[in-house]
Amino acid sequence: MTSLHFEERLRDLVGRKQVVLSDIWGVVHNGLESFPEACEALHCFRREGGTVILITNAPRPADSVQRQLRKLGVADEVYSAIVSSGDLTRHYVADHPGGKVFWLGPERDNSIHRGLEVTLSPQDEADYIICTGLYDDETETAEDYRPMLLRALERKLPLICANPDIVVERGDRLIYGAGASAELYRELGGEVIFSGKPHRPIYERAMRLAEQHAGRPVAREEVLAIGDSVRTDLAGAHAFGIDCLFVTRGIHSEEFAGVDQLDPASVKELFGHPPRALMRELKW
Repeated sequence: MTSLHFEERLRDLVGRKQVVLSDIWGVVHNGLESFPEACEALHCFRREGGTVILITNAPRPADSVQRQLRKLGVADEVYSAIVSSGDLTRHYVADHPGGKVFWLGPERDNSIHRGLEVTLSPQDEADYIICTGLYDDETETAEDYRPMLLRALERKLPLICANPDIVVERGDRLIYGAGASAELYRELGGEVIFSGKPHRPIYERAMRLAEQHAGRPVAREEVLAIGDSVRTDLAGAHAFGIDCLFVTRGIHSEEFAGVDQLDPASVKELFGHPPRALMRELKW
């Protein structure tokens, strides 16, 4: 295992890469504002002939993610397509018609049900749970849901996790995501189906979209993932067999404050499987 130092520019890393699979939250924006230099970097990669697929654990369909990006000032030209864990969750619902769903999550995620034949029901009548987050992620943690999850466990309800992120950035704070509740349910012995990163299906969907835009098959060696989470972005890229550029301005920013280079021991401790490169924030 080798040392890692911080790179300054994406253009020095892409080389023969033809496809970028970029995380959104923590790389392109922080939930409150977009990062102009990151947006410009992805746009420049596209202008050079590359394909950019935004790959996100947002528990909403891709068109809802696009509307949020527009509100934050992220232009459509920054990316070629979006794939979200919300899309994959919707596919699960569509493949299980007639089921009764107990929805655990905030009202802002209601677009996950849009256009689907789904019956929302109380927990004690449901066939499975869809978890898009906490009801109030400003004040609650997964532990607040332990009694609810124990009741679900008694009925052996599967939980479909529409956002495997345990924490996400909101401005300069970290808040809990659906992944926190899903991991607690799994620890309790419940069945959990994860829709997003680091799990393989969302990468397979992203690659299909990339090949459609490229108009040809794309080899793994031609793909670079970009993300800010060890648990989801880095682990997912490694398991899928693609390189990863790790951006440290996101949820791990405190761990990298004042660090200019990582020795092999630190690389192993922080990452396990090292990324291709480090960058504090995405720039072209």
